[in-house]
Amino acid sequence: MTTTTSRQAHASDGGRKAGGSKRGLRPANPRSALNPRYLPYGLLLPAMIVIGGLLLYPLVQMIQMSFQKVGLREIRGYPAESVGVGNYQKIVESDLFWAALRNTVIFALIAVTLTLVIGTLVGLLLNKLGKKMSTLVVIGSMLAWATPAISSAIIFRWLFDDRNGVANWVLNLLPDFLSQALFGRSDWSGFVWFLEPAPLYTVLILCVVWQSFPFIAVSVLAGLKSISSALYEAARVDGATAWRIFWKITFPLLRPVFSVLLVLSIIWDFKVFTQLHTLAGGVATRDAFNLSLYSYAEAFSAPPKMGIGSAIAVVLTLILLAVTFVYVRQMVRQEELR
Repeated sequence: MTTTTSRQAHASDGGRKAGGSKRGLRPANPRSALNPRYLPYGLLLPAMIVIGGLLLYPLVQMIQMSFQKVGLREIRGYPAESVGVGNYQKIVESDLFWAALRNTVIFALIAVTLTLVIGTLVGLLLNKLGKKMSTLVVIGSMLAWATPAISSAIIFRWLFDDRNGVANWVLNLLPDFLSQALFGRSDWSGFVWFLEPAPLYTVLILCVVWQSFPFIAVSVLAGLKSISSALYEAARVDGATAWRIFWKITFPLLRPVFSVLLVLSIIWDFKVFTQLHTLAGGVATRDAFNLSLYSYAEAFSAPPKMGIGSAIAVVLTLILLAVTFVYVRQMVRQEELR
């Protein structure tokens, strides 16, 4: 009887403890917790504030300055005079603007094409190589991509130096008839590459492509790794050539990758500045201006005309936004068709 009573007392005491512990746990207030629907926006808010401060604010300032006359007087603190669309009228009426726009478009067309073609070929090669050799080539290529723009420009300026450059020495080793047929000259001793637009942009294209193709190659390699090898095996069984396999299997499956790489390459090559400024030795060669160097020259050369420089930068930004919009819209349509 005593044992039974003690067991009942122990059970009722345990029940009170259990009940007390359950009463001690307060349920969470659903109203005080952040709605899961808005949680991603809350996490992105700090980054958006930083991006807005670093990118959007300078962009707004640039657009505002493009409608104003901003020179030394305004830099010292005097209020800027509004000129409306006067800055845009001046650059449209300038022959130098159209020459810079032509140089920008032609350079971007050649550089983007060579970058995508060479990067794609290297990516296909990396996919065929063994693991060790592929890793070695990727590391070597990425070192070129990671090289700062000003460092690569200095290297190419040394390579194409008129007195001690390696390029002139190698070209002089070619037979005279071959050099004359290919380049229109047989003697390269003392040839200056950085005074005329054509040879200057030749060096610039080599510099930019050398530094840009590794990113394309690695991106293409990553895309190739996602394609099933069974598709290639079936195509080879059917007797398809390597060219046909690329256009019928690889390219359609990697079309989104190529679209992104194309847009990024256009943006990068349209706004090339550091390499051109370093190779040209400043802003003395006005015939070789692109839009970025033209904007810099107008904004910071004496006397500074930052309003006109801002207007040129706005035009360049609008061109890049238009190109980006066209390709993003095309990608969205392709996704909808799928």
